[in-house]
Amino acid sequence: MRVALFATCVNDAVYPATAIATVKILRRLGIDVDFPTAQTCCGQPQFNTGYRRDTEPLVHRMADAFAGYDHVVTPSGSCVAMVRDNYPRIGAKAQQEGRGDALANAATSLVPRVIELTEFLVDVLGVTDVGAYFPYTVTYHPSCHGLRMLGLADRPRRLLESVKGLELLDLPGAEECCGFGGTFAVKNPDVSTAMGADKIRNAHSTGAQVLCGADNSCLMHIGGMLRRQDAPQRALHLAEILASTEEEPLV
Repeated sequence: MRVALFATCVNDAVYPATAIATVKILRRLGIDVDFPTAQTCCGQPQFNTGYRRDTEPLVHRMADAFAGYDHVVTPSGSCVAMVRDNYPRIGAKAQQEGRGDALANAATSLVPRVIELTEFLVDVLGVTDVGAYFPYTVTYHPSCHGLRMLGLADRPRRLLESVKGLELLDLPGAEECCGFGGTFAVKNPDVSTAMGADKIRNAHSTGAQVLCGADNSCLMHIGGMLRRQDAPQRALHLAEILASTEEEPLV
């Protein structure tokens, strides 16, 4: 099995520990992971703001960078959703405009192989206990892309429930958006902040030490608000919890 890590822009630029944690988990489970250095952005920011033509070269680049791998694993539901849901649309649009099949072929070659981390662990490897140890109380926020577009369902929770020492607490209003939504937070800051405040209030009500998620874009929004409030609760990516062990605990 040839597996590649798609780190994503947010993790590469802001949260590299999440990408490192993903590799640690997979190697612990006996998976050799490559990191194709030609990878860049999947094009989600451009596409979501209406720059479809500027996204097209990134579709080709992604397909070329990850050619030959059985699975392209990433700890980001939003980027997986971008590839699975929008790459076929981009290819189909190019065909409709009479610009050939190259984009559609690139999308077709890549889409079936791009998979979110919890999907890969539970569905492909068939594991929920990855040997993790994290002796803290945790509440889980399911990000919108993972929840609604990928249908991750209970996969992240099953992984968390199998972590030694971890107590998982239910988050009230868990399925409500945190307010980030990519450019939504930029274009509608007041609404975004109000939604984030609701999410934080619900997280505080659990008494959990950690608010966990599977998408660092949402955690950046929530975590930033937590820091501005000087709150003791911290936001942490699921991969970092799963990478923590008794021998190498997450500090």
